[in-house]
Amino acid sequence: MAVSREKKEQLVSWYTDLFSRSTAAILTNYQGLTVADISQLRGKLQETQGEYHVTKNRLLKLALEEAKLPVPEDFLEGPTATSFCFEEVPAVAKVLVDFSKESKILVIKGGLLGDRIISANEVTSLAELPPRETLLAQVLGTIQAPAGGISRAIAGSIRSVLYVLKARVEQLEKQASQT
Repeated sequence: MAVSREKKEQLVSWYTDLFSRSTAAILTNYQGLTVADISQLRGKLQETQGEYHVTKNRLLKLALEEAKLPVPEDFLEGPTATSFCFEEVPAVAKVLVDFSKESKILVIKGGLLGDRIISANEVTSLAELPPRETLLAQVLGTIQAPAGGISRAIAGSIRSVLYVLKARVEQLEKQASQT
């Protein structure tokens, strides 16, 4: 089924818009998935603020060029569907990696993270990252640890001085009671 030039231009414009709004795009080979499988995957991706679209390689390439993004030529071979990540990239990557393992049909080709091409292995690594909230908590804990150590050290020093003063007071009271 041939696609008209006008329709192709609309698709390129739409793909370009999706690239401009997304922080990452993950390309997959969907060949062998049923319509029900793709619908299920789309539902899971919507929960993570991601979208999954079957894309035409030539038009995708034009959209990448128009968006001034690198073109991952190796990934634009064979049937291609693109996941666009509008929020957390690791969450979308995790859904795709899990679905790939579960279905044994979906193949992750690689993708774009910002303006950098990433491999399928890097997508898998992204999927293994903890959620954003967990990472922020870990960073905050790392920042707070030295401050907590300093405050404990200062409190310990003050406590030591107070113990010495208390012992001296007790010593002086003992001497005063003996005279």
